[in-house]
Amino acid sequence: MHAESALLDQVAEAAAASIEDVDTAALPGFMRQLDQAALLAMARTLGRNGLFRPGLRHRCDQVADRLRVAPRHRWILRRWLTVLHDEGLLHRDDATGFLHDLRAVRRSEVADAAATVHEAARGLGYPAEMARFFLAAFDQLPRLLRDEVAVQTLLFPDSDLSTAEGAYQDNVINRYLNAAAIEMLRWECQHTAAPLRVLELGAGVGGTTAAVVPALADEAVHYLFTDVSQFFLDAGRRRFGDRLHYRILDINADALGQPGSADVVLAANVLHNSVHIGHLLNRLRDLLAPGGLLVMIESCREHYQAMTSMQFLMSSRDGGPQPGTSDVRAGTDRVFLTRDEWLGELTAADYAPLLDLPNPVHPLAALGQHIFAARTRTTTDDRSSHER
Repeated sequence: MHAESALLDQVAEAAAASIEDVDTAALPGFMRQLDQAALLAMARTLGRNGLFRPGLRHRCDQVADRLRVAPRHRWILRRWLTVLHDEGLLHRDDATGFLHDLRAVRRSEVADAAATVHEAARGLGYPAEMARFFLAAFDQLPRLLRDEVAVQTLLFPDSDLSTAEGAYQDNVINRYLNAAAIEMLRWECQHTAAPLRVLELGAGVGGTTAAVVPALADEAVHYLFTDVSQFFLDAGRRRFGDRLHYRILDINADALGQPGSADVVLAANVLHNSVHIGHLLNRLRDLLAPGGLLVMIESCREHYQAMTSMQFLMSSRDGGPQPGTSDVRAGTDRVFLTRDEWLGELTAADYAPLLDLPNPVHPLAALGQHIFAARTRTTTDDRSSHER
């Protein structure tokens, strides 16, 4: 117990040191700037063609039909309507559910808000490519909703990964979270029989991989880089070479591996894609060795700018089930679990939660991303045989 308490102090110190040059008190304001620009872009998109002229009322499905929203993206439209109502930009009758009186947003308002996007992105540590992506998505919202443009073409122009790397690596919150992940894995290397078997789920552009792998260069590690997309596996091979192993893996469909075959499961911004988070956590628990470690980075709040950009990546294809359709998120169209929901799900799946950063009262918490670490339950005898 004392050793793991020392570990948590070590992790918190490393995470804080990674952003010691940042004025964290300013971060919530920058995040709100991005969200405010996104809200106006949503309202401007919905208000086109007189859809919400005074006196007109619509059901959600009527709005979707009028805007010709693709079936697979209609959940995004429903989330827009909910947050616009919550933010006071749209009215909804409690009795009938009819929507009306969307606040008219002038083109100049959207332009003024968009002008703040570059400032906010810089303040959050995003590269200029990321701000350009947000603005390109704003401009293409009608076509994105209709599925006439794929958000991947905006995020990966000419198959270039630099914009996506800005989302998952080159920014304040991911510097902080990746520093914490590094310390957790270093500790495991020192306290688990070599080689440490690491399975990374949904590695994507390798934003977390690129932070963790060099930090473990002097350790004996068997590192399996997985993703559902061959595109990302090929990019991973080009970037990391033979140091890693690679495998296509769909967390909702594939067998994850043999019981006890991993010492650490690392998952950065991927577990929310599960259809049922409890079932997935159970499968991961069985995959991990006794006393094994689950380290996950997750968004715990819904950012409005993501709802106008990155969340188009999360729409299911070919009539497949949407993430969360059969778990605690069912019926809400939410993709992300809250911090309390994650802690509850980990406990319910018989993990022992170990780490949760940042603290909910820290300014970084406004950015919504957290790192969690939890161990599979084990007896003292099992743990002693697992350690060196």
